[in-house]
Amino acid sequence: MIQVDNITKQFKKVVKQPGLLGSVKSLFSPKSEIVTAVDKVSFTVPDGEVLGFIGPNGAGKSTVIKMLTGILTPTSGSCTINGKIPQQDRKNYVREIGAVFGQRTQLWWDLPLVETYSVLKEIYEVPDDKFKKRMDFLNEVLDLQTFVKSPVRTLSLGQRMRADIAASLLHSPKVLFLDEPTIGLDVVVKDNIRKAIAKINQEEKTTVILTTHDLSDIELLCKRIVMIDKGKNVFDGNLHDLKSKYGQMRELCFETDQIQEVKSNLQYLQHFNVSEDDVVVSIDGANVNVKFNSDKIAVADILGYTLQHIRINDINVKDSDIEEIIRRLYKEGVTDNE
Repeated sequence: MIQVDNITKQFKKVVKQPGLLGSVKSLFSPKSEIVTAVDKVSFTVPDGEVLGFIGPNGAGKSTVIKMLTGILTPTSGSCTINGKIPQQDRKNYVREIGAVFGQRTQLWWDLPLVETYSVLKEIYEVPDDKFKKRMDFLNEVLDLQTFVKSPVRTLSLGQRMRADIAASLLHSPKVLFLDEPTIGLDVVVKDNIRKAIAKINQEEKTTVILTTHDLSDIELLCKRIVMIDKGKNVFDGNLHDLKSKYGQMRELCFETDQIQEVKSNLQYLQHFNVSEDDVVVSIDGANVNVKFNSDKIAVADILGYTLQHIRINDINVKDSDIEEIIRRLYKEGVTDNE
């Protein structure tokens, strides 16, 4: 369905010299430099997959999505979606994709939502019978009934996001691009939107590329992720592989009334002769969280050392969450790229 081969995007950036004189020189004799936002990124997405496309701020995620939707043209490399090149034959291409860009709405601000959908129906030339069937499905999945007659400007953020997702699906696209679809939403609304995305993917086999900073979105919706950092591929694989490779971090959580003794008696780095990346201690009131690299320190050893030096009221050990795994992968990715 989606084939991305070594796409690169470069921008020309004007470099201004400091001070007033520098501003004058830049006005009459501007100097520029080439900035590479995306550097030879490649991946494929088969039909019906939900792909998590992630990376830190400034990694180049949005630039890649804009090239895939045809908004930007790659400097080099190529991408095809369902056999089509996004920058060519735009009218036919956009009939096969839907896109939601975070808090940038595609809805008409002063129109009731139902009229907005009627306008989009005409733009995409959706037949009356298919439009009715489609709206019935979207109402069921995204629960639009309670606000579909309200002007867009009166909708809450969660309602507007559901409305935007419905708008992007009105013409039954084969591919859906979601750029931060749950940003700024409360827990309940996030959960409803995740369920809606999962149901749309399962029932219609819609291919979805999801960019997000909310790692719960990734865990609940995606079996596979592609990660980029500084414009380059860092990881491409499934979550199981990611956790196997970077999930050796575990967490020792305990409650104690000897917080001062925690600070003075528990010298994990010195005792186990490990680096600061291998043991991270955080304290919140009477609760202590110790993230440790179980490849360097055995669970039994860290438990024994802790219990020997501190009186514990409650204690447990758990696997590291995906956020910690991603943090370690980011760090390794930055190091590798340098």
